[in-house]
Amino acid sequence: MKKDSSTTVAPQRVLKMAVWIQAQQLQGDALHQMQSLYGQHFPIEVRHYLSSWIESQLWDAIDLENPQEEFKAKRLLDSLIQELQNKAEHQVGEDGFLLKIKLGHYASQLKSTYDRCPLELVRCIKHILYTEQRLVREATNSSSPVGGMMDSMSQKYQQINQAFEELRLLTQDTENDLRKLQHNQEYFIIQYQESLRIQAQLTSLATLPPADRQLREPALLSKRATVEAWLTREANTLQKYRLDLAEKHQKTLQLLRKQQTIILDDELIQWKRRQQLAGNGGPPEGGLDILQSWCEKLAETIWQNRQQIRRAEHLRQQLPIPGPIEELLNELNSTITDIISALVTSTFIIEKQPPQVLKTQTKFAATVRLLVGGKLNVHMNPPQVKATIISEQQAKALLKNENTRNDSSGEILNNNCVMEYHQTTGTLSAHFRNMSLKRIKRSDRRGAESVTEEKFTILFESQFSVGGNELVFQVKTLSLPVVVIVHGSQDNNATATVLWDNAFAEPGRVPFLVPDKVLWPQLCDAINMKYKAEVQSNRGLSEENLVFLAQKAFSSSSNNPDDYRNMTMTWSQFNRESLPGRNFTFWQWFDGVMELTKKHLKPHWNDGAILGFVNKQQAQDMLMSKPNGTFLLRFSDSEIGGITIAWVAENPNKAGERMVWNLMPYTTKDFSIRSLADRISDLNHLLFLYPDRPKDEVFSKYYTPPLSKAVDGYVKPQIKQVVPDFATANPDPATGNPTYMDHGASPAPVNHPHTYSIYPPMSDSMLDADGDFDLDDTMDVARHVEELLRRPVESQWGGQQS
Repeated sequence: MKKDSSTTVAPQRVLKMAVWIQAQQLQGDALHQMQSLYGQHFPIEVRHYLSSWIESQLWDAIDLENPQEEFKAKRLLDSLIQELQNKAEHQVGEDGFLLKIKLGHYASQLKSTYDRCPLELVRCIKHILYTEQRLVREATNSSSPVGGMMDSMSQKYQQINQAFEELRLLTQDTENDLRKLQHNQEYFIIQYQESLRIQAQLTSLATLPPADRQLREPALLSKRATVEAWLTREANTLQKYRLDLAEKHQKTLQLLRKQQTIILDDELIQWKRRQQLAGNGGPPEGGLDILQSWCEKLAETIWQNRQQIRRAEHLRQQLPIPGPIEELLNELNSTITDIISALVTSTFIIEKQPPQVLKTQTKFAATVRLLVGGKLNVHMNPPQVKATIISEQQAKALLKNENTRNDSSGEILNNNCVMEYHQTTGTLSAHFRNMSLKRIKRSDRRGAESVTEEKFTILFESQFSVGGNELVFQVKTLSLPVVVIVHGSQDNNATATVLWDNAFAEPGRVPFLVPDKVLWPQLCDAINMKYKAEVQSNRGLSEENLVFLAQKAFSSSSNNPDDYRNMTMTWSQFNRESLPGRNFTFWQWFDGVMELTKKHLKPHWNDGAILGFVNKQQAQDMLMSKPNGTFLLRFSDSEIGGITIAWVAENPNKAGERMVWNLMPYTTKDFSIRSLADRISDLNHLLFLYPDRPKDEVFSKYYTPPLSKAVDGYVKPQIKQVVPDFATANPDPATGNPTYMDHGASPAPVNHPHTYSIYPPMSDSMLDADGDFDLDDTMDVARHVEELLRRPVESQWGGQQS
């Protein structure tokens, strides 16, 4: 019977790397396709937690068209459910409780779904694996950065795994040689005992009569000579075996050190760098599972070789033979101890960093992890971890191994935590969930440095032993730099310090040195990363946006991006010196834009409705070529966290002349009263969003629905925005009748039987010196309307009971 050829799965042995590991690196449409494979029929959590088991089963060996294969499918279903139940049962602690319930639920759900049709489960999983492999293959073979990244990753992983295989073979070879050496040495000792027995016999001949002695002595002398000759040859052989074994161990340790350097100095340092950039809004640093598996393999191989070297030393002590082997073994033992010390101390890491802007008297969390804790059985006597806050100077002294006398720069509550071992994941970690910085002790600041430029760090330290107290380790690790604040108003400047440090810190630096100036393109990368993360948008800063920012930063008028490529920006220019003619810094202005966009403008930024980074003159040049009523949205140059509407319209004071008008900037305070979309809806003179999109086409999906009619004699208050000289009739969507937002500023009087003059007269005093409208005054009108509308209907219109 023909097999289902559409869901063929490649045999597991040909896969260079687990499919699931590669599938998690997919991006964009490929990632969406992969995610769509999962649902109630097969939850993605099951795929994740049983990935190794799923990929090791022979799903392709089952013929979906043959009903007689159902018993094989049933066996796989039962095994899958058993694996899920086992995984659920081994969940411990607070973190594992919910997962335990969830995995147990999935086990019941899958049994209920596929118990009567187990072949459907096989069909489902075969389809999932086939599709994942296809998506991974396409991503790997494509010329896109994703494909290149995955191909490079596969090669790197393959090289690391090949090195581990070479180490395994070397370790197995030295184990065989050691056993052979031990066997030969044991036989040598037996022969040596035989030579002593012959010597004793020869000595005893002296008590015999001469005739008997002459009869027996030649044979014993011959036998002694033979044994001693053998012992001499065998001693040289044993010495050669020992030297050969030591040379092999030297080769193994060289490869071990090289492999450990790749994993700790390349892979782990890169993970830490990704973690640092994630603090600026970069992509997540990724999980530690692969790194932990490599570190555990290192620990296992190092420990096996250490035990072999100790056994070789024991054999030497058991049978001392003059030669260089004693010095060689001492050197090997010292080297292997250095290697394991470096591994243990380097793999004590901070998995979840504490917040880098840390407010006193506020709860915060952090997680530290020992990547080799499970493999070295550290959890058999769980160590305690202590957290302390120290200054930059204290951190420098600590790294120089200077005696800091347990100094700290503050007091952290709930700063002790015992490491917990999670059997299912094999992780040993300490979760600090309720730390709080009670007080901080600041040092003398340098020059113009402010409190928000002073850097601290959280020191995590512990002590534990491995190998039955053979080796005792004192481990320490420092968090990323932390800026301590006591009030929310300091958050803006503290974030600038953290951003600069995360972006421009060099690996292996002295704490916490950063360059005082950087190239403008480097800073652009950093602020673009931060902007996209804060606004949670794939729409980052365009080249035109960055040119605008360069003009602002360097007080330049050039529109050519190349003019800024080699320019540098100092820390002082970034967040110490105010911009020309302003009372705020470049960063404070940019951070205000981010905060406003994040809180109130995110959908409009994502839609491309906000040009934002355009100055007043540019806005005028752009709008003057467009029809009246065309408008654009730009961030205010003069106010932190402000956005203004610029539009083109007739000049009421000069017939036939057009001009560009600018509203006074909106801020977060304004948008907490009425949204941007509703404000644009209110202003009927705004017709087209630059360049030519009808405003309702862009903003209508964000308009607040009309209010319901009066209830119990009350009308709900509603605030609407008006602009003097631009208030025009606005059709009421419910009745089709026009209502008038302003009468005092209308160009001509309008009579309507149901319109009441409830607005105070307005004058042109609402315009500022630059022809901008002052929204504070217009919002006073709106609040006046709201107050009137709060009164019972009877008091204004009559006819209903209040």
